[in-house]
Amino acid sequence: MQTTKQKKVASVIRETLSEIFQRQNLSMVNGGMVTISEVAVSPDLLIAKVYLSLFQVKQPKEFMKELEKHSPELRHQLGNKIRNQVRRIPELHFYLDETMDQVFRLEEIFKQIKKSD
Repeated sequence: MQTTKQKKVASVIRETLSEIFQRQNLSMVNGGMVTISEVAVSPDLLIAKVYLSLFQVKQPKEFMKELEKHSPELRHQLGNKIRNQVRRIPELHFYLDETMDQVFRLEEIFKQIKKSD
């Protein structure tokens, strides 16, 4: 269960990272789209788990590795924008959010079931 402070910090990080992604053209990669689906902050506010939803991105695992490599740079840019709102800038960890992929798979299964009826 996240505290109110965690939720506020997560919201600020999500909004600011979205802006950074748009400015650096990270929201459109390899003909696909990248969105930040969720940000979860640890209770001590020192670690932020950033869940990304990738839509039609070719080689998503390579993209995630590249993003992890640039995590310190993104953290620095984030810090420049939110340093007046947060005491310490959390370390960023990026994760692939596969929720939408699962939804699409389930929809396909339901379509097949409906056709067979």
